[in-house]
Amino acid sequence: MRPTIVRFYTIVALLFLVAPLVGEAQQARKVPRVGILAAGAAAEAPNTAFLARMRELGYVEGQTIVFERRFAGGRIQDLPALAAQLVTTQPDVIFAPVTPAALAARKATQTIPIVFAVSADPIGAGLVTSLRQPGGNATGLTSMNAELVAKRLELLKEIAPRTARVAVFVNPDNVPDRQQLDALSRVASELRVVIIPVAVRGADDYARAFTNASAQRADAIMIIPNPLNVQFRAKIIDSATRTGLPTMDAEDRGAREGALMSYGPNWADNFRQAAEIVDRILRGARPRDLPVEQPTKFELVINMKTAKALGLPIPAALRARADQIIE
Repeated sequence: MRPTIVRFYTIVALLFLVAPLVGEAQQARKVPRVGILAAGAAAEAPNTAFLARMRELGYVEGQTIVFERRFAGGRIQDLPALAAQLVTTQPDVIFAPVTPAALAARKATQTIPIVFAVSADPIGAGLVTSLRQPGGNATGLTSMNAELVAKRLELLKEIAPRTARVAVFVNPDNVPDRQQLDALSRVASELRVVIIPVAVRGADDYARAFTNASAQRADAIMIIPNPLNVQFRAKIIDSATRTGLPTMDAEDRGAREGALMSYGPNWADNFRQAAEIVDRILRGARPRDLPVEQPTKFELVINMKTAKALGLPIPAALRARADQIIE
C-alpha cells in the first residue's frame, strides 16, 4: 500500500477517534451555570422550592446544571460584593429572588439575564421599565407587597379594631421597605392608624426596636418581609406575643410560626414559577421579552392559638374568608 494512502487512512481513523471526544467536550461546555444570589439563608423554604422545581424540569445538579450560590444571611449591605463575585463565575442566568439582590445583580451586570421572584414593585425599584415589556436584562415575578400592605392593615384593624398605633420594623436601606412604608403612610389616616417606623438594619437592633415600639405605645406590629425580618421572624413573633401585641405578616409561613395572621401570595409558588422562567431563558428566551408575572391568588391565614393567647375573638365573617385556620 502506498505511503500516501496509509497516511490518509491513518488520519481518517484518528478523526473517528477524536470526534467523540470533541463532541463530549462540547457537550460538557454546554452544561448551563445558574448563579443564585439570595439575601437570606440557604435553608429558607422558598429557596428549596426553586431548586425542587428546577429538578422537576430535568436539571440535575452536577450533571445537567451547575449552581453557583451566594447567600447574604439577611445582610443586604453584603449583596453588591457577592454579586460582583458571582458575575466572575460567568453564569448563564442569575436567580436573585428579592429586590435588593436583583438590584445588586443588575448593578454588577447589564448583560447576564437576571430573574427575581418576589419584588414588591419592580418598576418603582428600577428593575424593569414596565411589567409587560421589562426592557433590560431582568424579569421575574412581583409579590405586589407595595399594593398589599394597605389590605394587611385593613385586616389587622378588622381582627383587632382597637389598633391605633402600628410599629413597622423596616430597613431604611432596603428599597422595598421604603416602598411599603410609603404605601402604608398613604392609607393610615383613612384607617385612623398611626404608623411607627422602627429602623432595623442588623440582628442586634431587635431588642432596641421593641423598646422603641413600646416607648411609642405601639399596639400591633406589621412584619415587612425583608431578608432580615424573615430570618428573625420567630424572634419578632415571640417577643410580640409575650408583650401582647398582634402581628401581621406577608407570608403564610409567618402565621404558621405564630403570627396572628398573614395575607399575601404563596412565596414558594413564586419561587417555583421563577424556576420556570430560568428554564425558558436557558432555552433561549430573552428577559426583555418575558413579561413580569403577577400572582393571582392571595391567601389569608389566621392563627387561632395566637388569637386566643391575645384574647382576640375572630369575627365569623373573617373566619369564613380565611384560606387556612391554624388551631
